[in-house]
Amino acid sequence: MSKNLKTAFEEQRFLSATWVSIGSPTVAEVSAANPFDFVLVDTEHTTTTLETVEDMHRAIEAAPGESGTVIRVPWNDPVYLKRVLDVGVSGVMVPMIDTAEQAESLVDSLRYPPRGERGIASGRASDYGADFRSYVENAEETFVTIAQIETEEGLENVEEIADVDGIDALFAGPADLSGALDVFGQWEHERFLDAMDRIVEAAHAAGIPVGTLTVSPDDAPERVEQGFDFQILGKDTTYLLERNERALSIYDEAVEAATTDE
Repeated sequence: MSKNLKTAFEEQRFLSATWVSIGSPTVAEVSAANPFDFVLVDTEHTTTTLETVEDMHRAIEAAPGESGTVIRVPWNDPVYLKRVLDVGVSGVMVPMIDTAEQAESLVDSLRYPPRGERGIASGRASDYGADFRSYVENAEETFVTIAQIETEEGLENVEEIADVDGIDALFAGPADLSGALDVFGQWEHERFLDAMDRIVEAAHAAGIPVGTLTVSPDDAPERVEQGFDFQILGKDTTYLLERNERALSIYDEAVEAATTDE
């Protein structure tokens, strides 16, 4: 699926994904059973370890669909990034990319020498060495690199970031971006919408896709109209909260009706 996802990003067709915060292979597998183009596994704001990431990736690959695995890493850290790629995932999403120089450093850490600085070693991505030479020669074509724009500095430099060779897509991080603009959670605020428009325009001017997180599915049509090429549609924890709340509400209504009839 890695090469298919890379091709899909290059074609800028509408892609869908779902967000997994719970460090569980089961949750990852169930999420991948739906026809999402990829499952985003968050390790920035979770306690999920790299060993669990590997098992979650295996679970996604074992699911009946063809979803890829994209890991949202904790930071633009070349050591962690190379270890994630050695697992053989379909891509990485990196938070807080604020300058073109940071984007270039990110790309360098993902490319093998002589084009970059990624350490060379056999691992799961190269079938534990069985496909070592071919993988090293073609690694850049097996994963996508997504840069998150979510600060005022990142917004000011978004055009230069989008133009960096090796950045496959931009991602507008709505929570941090709205917070940085002092309109946290105000998704219809003019300042926030203008920022989102600028990120979309910068990506498209550079010929790369741009995505965002849509916690509420009701917001998806507006983001499509705004020009986003891919959306991460909801989070596992949010769905659990909402479904549990709905189930409890239905039960409470039934109990109230039953006790009123007595």
